[in-house]
Amino acid sequence: MASEDVKTSETAVSTIVNLAEEAKLAREGVEAPSYAILSICKSLVAGGVAGGVSRTAVAPLEQGLRGLFKGNGTNCARIVPNSAVKFFSYEQASKGILYLYQQTGNEDAQLTPLLRLGAGACAGIIAMSATYPIDMVRGSRLTVQTESSPYQYRGMFHALSTVLREEGARALYKGWLPSVIGVIPYVGLNFAVYESLKDWLIKSRPFGMVEDSELSVTTRLACGAAAGTVGQTVAYPLDVIRRRMQMVGWKDAASVVTGDGRATLEYTGMLDAFRKTVRHEGFGALYKGLVPNSVKVVPSIAIAFVTYEMVKDI
Repeated sequence: MASEDVKTSETAVSTIVNLAEEAKLAREGVEAPSYAILSICKSLVAGGVAGGVSRTAVAPLEQGLRGLFKGNGTNCARIVPNSAVKFFSYEQASKGILYLYQQTGNEDAQLTPLLRLGAGACAGIIAMSATYPIDMVRGSRLTVQTESSPYQYRGMFHALSTVLREEGARALYKGWLPSVIGVIPYVGLNFAVYESLKDWLIKSRPFGMVEDSELSVTTRLACGAAAGTVGQTVAYPLDVIRRRMQMVGWKDAASVVTGDGRATLEYTGMLDAFRKTVRHEGFGALYKGLVPNSVKVVPSIAIAFVTYEMVKDI
């Protein structure tokens, strides 16, 4: 009994010491291992939830109310991990940039719109690269196949395995370069515009929009919508070229893109795809479908930002 009491006392003392050490580290601005892990998990979960909620919220804009059920699971399977990685990567990139500035002696450094653009670009590149194969098979195979398509994919994983088996691993990354280049302005501007707008509103307090240094949900949604509009408009041509490059290698891909089944769809690279698209279809082809696409993308981005912040505050 005595030995058990001693062990119990030692365990209690050890626990108190550990808690005290973690509290000390927290006061000094150093994250203890448990706090760091909790922060990582919280950010990833919040990002995933934000992606799922935002995607589900705009699903009816694509297929009516059936969109809530038909194909939404496939979309969420792509969006949730991408959103989780994106928000987490943005936080880490922001911290890294601030740390570098502080190392140069500027301890009061704050993120400027340009630095937020850089952090957002890093986040977009990481998230896009991590989930690109899923985006590729969904965007250029599943969503464009019809009953008359030469090959029928039963779902995302079947499409992934089929492309991998018949076209090779490189096919899963077709169009990766324009996609990566596209997320630099797209995700970068999303974060830069959203965070900078919030900062400006809090500091300037126009029209009484700020209460107790906090923005309302409606105001934050408006900031997110503005960010989505800017990012979508700037990056849209790259998204058009990305999808066209992804089509290369699929049977009858030309008929899907041109609508007549006679054109030969062959691009030697991203610049060649730009050149041929503009030459044969005009500059407007780079923005074909921008408005209907923005109807679902802009509110989705706004909802994602606000949902992420709300989940993280829980």
